[in-house]
Amino acid sequence: MSELRIVRLVSHLDEIGESWRAWAAAVIAVDTGDGLEPLMALGERLGDLLGRRSVALLDGAPATAYGKSAIVGTALEIEHGAAILHPRLGKPLRRLVGGGKALIPSTVKKGAPGCMIDVPVHGKDDEWDFALLDSIEASVPGAPAAHEIVIIIALAAGGRAHARIGKTGS
Repeated sequence: MSELRIVRLVSHLDEIGESWRAWAAAVIAVDTGDGLEPLMALGERLGDLLGRRSVALLDGAPATAYGKSAIVGTALEIEHGAAILHPRLGKPLRRLVGGGKALIPSTVKKGAPGCMIDVPVHGKDDEWDFALLDSIEASVPGAPAAHEIVIIIALAAGGRAHARIGKTGS
C-alpha cells in the first residue's frame, strides 16, 4: 500500500430501553500496491481511535458486547479489509473495554457507496451469553468509493433489547 488516509469519521448511538448500541466508523482511502503490513498497522491505530469513540458514546455505561466489520470498495480485495480487522485491531479495543476474553466477531464484504452491513456482536467475555448475541446495522452514506474501505467497531451496553434467551450455562 503506498498511501492510507482516514478521509471520514462517523459515529452513531442507539438507545433501546436500557440497552445501548454504539458504533464508530472510519472511511479509509487506499491506493493499492503490494503488501498488507501497512493495513495491519492501521488496524491497531483504528482499534484505538474507533474504540475510544464507541466507548465515549456509551457515556460511562460498561461495554458488555463487541464486534467489528469492514465494507471494502469494489476496486479492492476482501483481504484488504481483513488485514485491517485482523490481527491487531483487537488488542487496543480490548484494553479500552476493560477485558475481552472472547474473540471479536467480524464480517467483511465488498460493497458500493451506501452499502449496509450487519456488524455481529456478542459478549466480550462470554460469547455463549445469548442475551448479548445480536447484530448492529451500520452504513456510511456515500461510502465506500471504489478505492475506500469502511471500518466499523460496534459496542453494546446491556443485553439485546427484549431478550428472552440468556446464558446457556454451557
